[in-house]
Amino acid sequence: MTILTRRSSISAWFAAIMALIDATDAIAEQLCRPALTLDDVEFSAMIPPTLERVWSAVVAIDASACAEDSKGKFEIVFTRLSENAPDLEFRKQYIWSAPSSVWPVPFLGVGLAFAADEAAGHYRIDNVTPCACRN
Repeated sequence: MTILTRRSSISAWFAAIMALIDATDAIAEQLCRPALTLDDVEFSAMIPPTLERVWSAVVAIDASACAEDSKGKFEIVFTRLSENAPDLEFRKQYIWSAPSSVWPVPFLGVGLAFAADEAAGHYRIDNVTPCACRN
């Protein structure tokens, strides 16, 4: 292989890599992320006969930046406090959906049962799936 051919090959590879980076940037710019917030958080009284308590909340969904009918997943990260065990962080996955003309729901009710000796110490939303941006 001559030096000229080698330089042409290197130039071609460099151009291909730059084109791929530009295409990746263009795709990334078209993704949006809905804003999810936890509202009306409650922890119920004990429910007979299991004596469980239910943590519940309303997830407000602002998907105004998303294309109509977008949906995706998100997680709520909980820190479980227990009288008889070490604290434990765990995740529960839910599905969000953007309001549409067919199903205009801007919120989602979520809940999780805890044993009588447990409580939700901390909770937060994490890993929200991005959506296609509204044009």
